Amino acid sequence: MKLTVDLDQCEANGICVGIAPDVFDLDDDDVLHIVESEVTEANKADIETAVAQCPKAALKLG
Repeated sequence: MKLTVDLDQCEANGICVGIAPDVFDLDDDDVLHIVESEVTEANKADIETAVAQCPKAALKLG
């Protein structure tokens, strides 16, 4: 499974960064970056929570 972000939908509000700071990062221009797009057993629960909590549904697992 891979994690992607739709930057046209993303508001860069940082909820995902708060949930999984090892996976997501907001730069100084408030652009979201996925630091680790590979879903592993170690990060799966946090990624699933971040996807579910994204207010704009900009995060996708596939």
